[in-house]
Amino acid sequence: MRRTLIGSIILGSVFFGLTIARAADQPDGTVRFTATSVAAGVGVSWGSGVLTYKEKEYPFSINGFSAGDIGLTSAELSGEVFYLKNLEDFNGTFATLSAGLTIAGGAAAATMRNQNGVVLNIVGTTQGLNFKFGVDGVKIVLTK
Repeated sequence: MRRTLIGSIILGSVFFGLTIARAADQPDGTVRFTATSVAAGVGVSWGSGVLTYKEKEYPFSINGFSAGDIGLTSAELSGEVFYLKNLEDFNGTFATLSAGLTIAGGAAAATMRNQNGVVLNIVGTTQGLNFKFGVDGVKIVLTK
């Protein structure tokens, strides 16, 4: 338990550091998407969105997992994309460490990073009842 807590703190610090480091840089693109999640301890989520990159729009699909969630939530999110040098690098599993509580509508924010080093800083609104305190992963695939 202690190792998990220490690991979570370290991982959270890394993601927080990415958010601060990105504040001075220009984004490589933007995203907007909708997602729905259902969870009772371990949950699943799905959705779709659009990546705007080099003045073109690219649709994508989302499938995800979560740990430590309870509830049903839908979200409309948007954000900035960093470290995207090749369109193909957007595909992958994005991970984030987050904690929050949403009751009948509220705000959400996260920094996510995939295995290719692409970083998403996203914000949005959520609807529903969701207690969230775990590590999440979201698989994003361009649908062209």
